[in-house]
Amino acid sequence: MNLLASLRYLVALDTHRHFGRAAAACHVTQPALSNALKALEQEFGVAIVRRGRQYAGLTPEGERVLSTAQRMLHEHALLQQELAGEAPRGRLRIGAVPTAIPVAARFAARLQARHPGLVPVVLSLASPQLEAGLEQLSLDLALGYSERVGSVPRLQVWPQYEEHYYLLRRAGADAAPLRFEAATSWREAAALPLVLLTPEMHNRSIVDDAFATAGRPVQPALETNSVETLAVAVASGGVAAVLPGALVDAVRGQAGLTAAPLVDPEVRTPIGFFAAGARPSRALQAALDLLQDAAWQAEVAAHAGALVPTA
Repeated sequence: MNLLASLRYLVALDTHRHFGRAAAACHVTQPALSNALKALEQEFGVAIVRRGRQYAGLTPEGERVLSTAQRMLHEHALLQQELAGEAPRGRLRIGAVPTAIPVAARFAARLQARHPGLVPVVLSLASPQLEAGLEQLSLDLALGYSERVGSVPRLQVWPQYEEHYYLLRRAGADAAPLRFEAATSWREAAALPLVLLTPEMHNRSIVDDAFATAGRPVQPALETNSVETLAVAVASGGVAAVLPGALVDAVRGQAGLTAAPLVDPEVRTPIGFFAAGARPSRALQAALDLLQDAAWQAEVAAHAGALVPTA
């Protein structure tokens, strides 16, 4: 039995929650993956996988094996890179909350340009998924809400920007690119038909708290868990949306839209990069160096937070 290969199959199964998809991700047949996991169970003398007609999760013993597998594979990758003594290369998994995806995408592009051997993988994930991914070492780096870091031990944080919030609306038949308007209050925004993220999204709790503080809790006209749907719904007309600056910046080129800063209350939400406290790989260290680079910080300031209207 190839122990490391079997551990990789176990991690893939936990990630994909499906035998066939896990086998495809590992470039092996499903019987080969299943046989390797059975051999792993024989090696440790415990049941690892709950078996039924479909994948049903891991046993408590399997969860312990999974945790060890993640650490062993992480250390194995570090050792390979150190012994090779090469420039950073390989995949770097970066998770980001949906409202920060435009910033994560910019970061990944800058990182790949600086280190052509790297292949950043950008994933849109909810905050609990980011935290679990870092803890389980299935993510290398995360971009999310700094206010949540205190609830997760052993995470390091690098502040990036503060979310500022805007009311995005359609401006009739205007064909000009997105136009910035004078500030409007959360109370005024509450009177409009709104498309908002679904209640389980952390951004939605921020928005709901702001409306409650303004004395006008809202019942949205449309809900979605997709930030792309927010912008498309507004562009299609009929609804308005509350978006942070990073998402407003991403639709600057969209014709016929207006964005107004939301005030009373002033809402500012810190966003940062997080990584686990484990020894970083060469790939992760390259990312950590970039996120602290002055040129990158200037780019973040130009495309997130409080936006400066373009001429």
